Formats: sequence, structure tokens, C-alpha cells
Amino acid sequence: MEEKQFSGILNGAVPGEPVKKDENSRRGNWGNQIEFVLTSVGYAVGLGNVWRFPYLCYRNGGGAFMFPYFIMLVFCGIPLFFLELSFGQFTSLGCLGVWKVSPMFKGVGYGMMVVSTYIGIYYNVVICIAFYYFFMSMTNLLPWTYCNNPWNTPDCTGVLGTSRANTTFANVSAVMSGLTEIVNRTKRTSPSEEYWRNYVLNISDGIGNFGEVRLPILGCLAVSWVVVFLCLIRGVKSSGKVVYFTATFPYVVLTILFIRGITLEGAVSGIKYYLTPQWEKILDAKVWGDAASQIFYSLGCAWGGLITMASYNKFHNNCFRDSIIISVTNCGTSVYAGFVIFSILGFMAHHLGVDVSEVADHGPGLAFVAYPEALTLLPISPLWSLLFFFMLILLGLGTQFCLLETLVTAVVDEIGTDWIIKNKTYVTLGVAIIGFLLGVPLTTQAGIYWLLLMDNYAASFSLVVISCIMCICIMYVYGDVHFHVVFPPRLPSSNLLQDLLEICVFILIFTVIQYKPITYNDYVYPSWSLVIGFAMALSSVICIPIYALFKIAVSEGSTFLERLKNSVKPDPDWGPALQEHRKGRYATTGPESVEVCPLKEDLKDEGKEKLKETEDEIGLTIPGSNGSTLNPSPSA
Repeated sequence: MEEKQFSGILNGAVPGEPVKKDENSRRGNWGNQIEFVLTSVGYAVGLGNVWRFPYLCYRNGGGAFMFPYFIMLVFCGIPLFFLELSFGQFTSLGCLGVWKVSPMFKGVGYGMMVVSTYIGIYYNVVICIAFYYFFMSMTNLLPWTYCNNPWNTPDCTGVLGTSRANTTFANVSAVMSGLTEIVNRTKRTSPSEEYWRNYVLNISDGIGNFGEVRLPILGCLAVSWVVVFLCLIRGVKSSGKVVYFTATFPYVVLTILFIRGITLEGAVSGIKYYLTPQWEKILDAKVWGDAASQIFYSLGCAWGGLITMASYNKFHNNCFRDSIIISVTNCGTSVYAGFVIFSILGFMAHHLGVDVSEVADHGPGLAFVAYPEALTLLPISPLWSLLFFFMLILLGLGTQFCLLETLVTAVVDEIGTDWIIKNKTYVTLGVAIIGFLLGVPLTTQAGIYWLLLMDNYAASFSLVVISCIMCICIMYVYGDVHFHVVFPPRLPSSNLLQDLLEICVFILIFTVIQYKPITYNDYVYPSWSLVIGFAMALSSVICIPIYALFKIAVSEGSTFLERLKNSVKPDPDWGPALQEHRKGRYATTGPESVEVCPLKEDLKDEGKEKLKETEDEIGLTIPGSNGSTLNPSPSA
């Protein structure tokens, strides 16, 4: 009896009450809805919220950028987010299985897998570098504080001077001496920049010169993959428990850093620089394009992760509510992180005697150069460094969990045998090992060049193309999307999908128009590397037409038109995963619909009545799984 009660507590049940069981016992569900929301928040809120959004904000008009940003959230972000959640929840399948709705478009699912693979490979390398900095912060003096190290050059100038012997934060003369050196030098590199380039990366002279593997980074990469695997060893059952910490603790760290940041001298100037609106930029199309792109990419749409996470929801979960909560939380985190980052950068600019724009950066330059240098100026700097990089690790892991689960779920659902479902852990281990091996080249001396190449090309316009085709498939091929929305309100409607498609097309066109070849500081990427970048971008998109042609070729029919029609018809088993849900507005035709199982006994009577009332009110003609139509009766 005690053992049953303890098991109930672990599953979120109240002692004395029966233990909750999964609705889908074969595939499993989230322990509770909080786990799903926290996992999705961890997936959407990532490193980009810390190192990309603040940079875009001050570059595009400061506070004025918030206006187009939130407009795009309402008209693009939330609808697309909701579309993917409801799509996965309806079928209880991953990014491959959901395309039973129209098998010809299954290449979209393969494209999502390719994108998730690219991102998963380089994202974990970023996490491993954060691990490295975290370990290096476990010291009395941060190693990037001064310039008298073997890896430093004559151009290195630290704000705290060059001598370790008698220099402390309170030593004003040393600080002034450092500032004098900065003013007198025409070229200045900070200790944190040289530590990053010359010691951590030991960067080579170009993308084609791989050099040697950086063993400390390789070791940290192994650690990060082991952590990800252990957290996913039981799928959503284990990751759902881990996210209680990984998805919430970054906000604790952000708040600690924010409180510390706003108390620093010069912090106000940094925040003003971040928020001061430049209203004239509102009329600039580039600002709107950047706002749409940031919303699109920061929410993780078209990666396959949203479909995968929602596939473990219960059938009648309110995914519309969840999409609003998660989307707004993600965008709110970006804004909040901006206050934290620019309060510290304002303090740094004040001490350096320069404008905030000269210390502000984005991408790895902010996380591993500018911010670490600012941390050396704080009292008890190792403590703040530990907190900052621990936050980066947790932000990265939250996204990485979903990327790996997306790939694993797609493989398991595609094979679909009882053995593969029972031994899902081995699939997770195999994907983790492959991901580690593919990430090894990124730990070489040329690794940072390849990491940025993948970041800029592998998940760029291909995400927009995938989203456009997903909208087209649902809207024009299958019909209105009322079939997969399992909780009122019945959204998104066809009109909303039409608007969403138009915005996606706008983002795609704008992305192409404003394209600029990638650079890293003063390094210009050679043409052959850009070709590889475009090949990575196209590798996910090309899956769509290739699979479509394959599916048409193998479909039944004597003519091309007949095969085309058959290839876009839903599979006979398209629909909810459980037979008890294939009734009324979700009814299917064919052998599966002859006998309808009753709802589970634990479904509340109130829920039954509400569902029945909803069915009675709907008088629409509903497309069946084989392309025929059904008119649900009130008693269905």
C-alpha cells in the first residue's frame, strides 16, 4: 500500500487517490500539463534570447523595435506555434508521422529532421563551451582578467592593468592606468577576447585549416551529450521532471544578475541605450523583417520540436492556451534578458570610457567575450561568472532536450514496432553517440568557423519554406483545419492560415533580399564555404520535392493525375491515435470506424457532456480519412 502511495506521489497524485495512468499507454503522455509547458518554454527560450534579441533591439530603433516585434508575435508567432502544437496533439505522432494527413508532403517532416540535426550538432558545441567556461570560473581569479598570460599578445590591454600582484577591483590607480593604456593604443584587444580566440579556441587562420582537436572542448562536448542523454533516458517521463529545474532556474539567475546589474555605475546609460526609441525606423522595412525573423526563429517553429512535444499531450488538452502562454513567455524573456545584458554592458562602457555601441555585440561575441570581460569588473567576479555560464548551460539544454527528442520520436514512430517503442532508450543512445561524433569537427581549431556557418545557413530561409508548405498543405490540399483542433476555440481558421502564409512569404522574400555573405570579425568566408552553407540550407528543403516525386511514383493509378490524387489523400489510419477519440467530428471511415470504443472511465462526466454538446452544435461536413465526407449525428 505504501509503495502504491509513493508511486502516486511521483506521478503527481494526491496520497490516497488512485494513480493517474497515461491516456496513451503504448506511447506515453506527459506526467502533467506543467511538464509540457515547462519543456516547451525551455525549448523556445534559448541562447538566442540572451545574445541575439538585445542586439537586434538596439540596432533597430531600441524601444521602437518592440512595436513591430509584438505585432509579429500576434500575427505570426502565436498562430504558427498553435498550428504545430495542435497538429502534433491531434495525431500523437512526431514530425514524420503527422504527414499521414497528406503523404505526399512527408518530405516536410524529413526536412524538419534535417534542420533539427544541424541545430542539435552545433547547439551542443555551444553548450560544451559554456561548460568549459563554467569549469574555468571555479577559481579565485578568472583566467581572462589580465594580459600577462602565455596566450596574450602585445595588443592586449585590460581595464584592470597587467599585473596580478597588487591589483584588485578597489585599486583605483590600476584601473586608471588601464584606461590610460586603452586611450593611447590605436588597436586594443581585451584579455577576454584573446582568451577566447587564442586559448579556448586556439583559432586557425581559416575555415579550411582544421588544425588539431581542442581536447578540453572535446571533453566538455562529451559531458554535455552525456547530460542530455541521461535527462532523456526515459523520454518525456525523465525530461519532464528535469525541466522543473532547467526551465525555471535561468529566471532565478537572470533576476540575480538583473538586481546586481542595475545597482552598478553606468547601468542606467546601458538600459537607456537599449530602450531609447528611434521612431523613424518604424518605417524601415528592414526593422519589420528583423522583427518577423526573430519571432519566427526564437519560437523554434518548423524544427519539428513543437509537433513532437505536443504529441505527448492528452487528446483534449487546451493547446490554444498553451501556445499563448509559451509564446508570450518566450518574448517576455527576451525583453527581460535585454535589461540584464545592457545594464552590465552600460557598466562596462562607463569603465572603459566608450559608448555602449562599442562593447555591445551579438552571438558568441557577447556570451564569451563582452560579457566575461564585464564580469571581471565586478566584486567576487568568479561567482557572477559561475552564475552566468550556468544560466547559458541551462538555456541551451532546454532546447537541446527537444531537438534530440524530435529525432528519436521520429525514428520510433516511423518504425512503430512494439520492440522499438519498448527499447526507445537505445535509440536515444544511438542518436546521442552519432550527434557527438558529428560534433567533433566543431571542436577543432576551425570549429568556430563551421559553427557560425551552420548557424547562419542550416536553419535560415529553409525554416520559412517548410512553414509555407505546411500551411499550403493544410489549407489547400486537406481543407479547413477544424479536423485537428481538439479544444475550442476552433483556430486557426482558413483566413488566419492565409494571413500566416502571406507573412511567411514576406519573411522569405525579405530574407533573400537582405542576404549578406557571412563574416567572422575581419575574416571573410571563401566562396567554396558559402556553397557548402547553401547546400546545408537546401538539404532540408530538397527533401520536400524529392519525397513528393517518390510518393507520386509509387502511388496507385494508371495516369499521373490519378497517382497525384492518391498521393495527397490521407492514409486510412489518419486521425487520433486512440479509437475512442475517432467519433463525432473526428470520425473516420473504413475498418477502423466500424466499432467505436467508449471513452475511458476516468473521463469526467462534465467533460463528456461538453464534448457531446460541441459535436451536436457542429453541422459541418467533415472530410473522412479516405477523402469521403461524413455528417456526424448528435448521438455520435
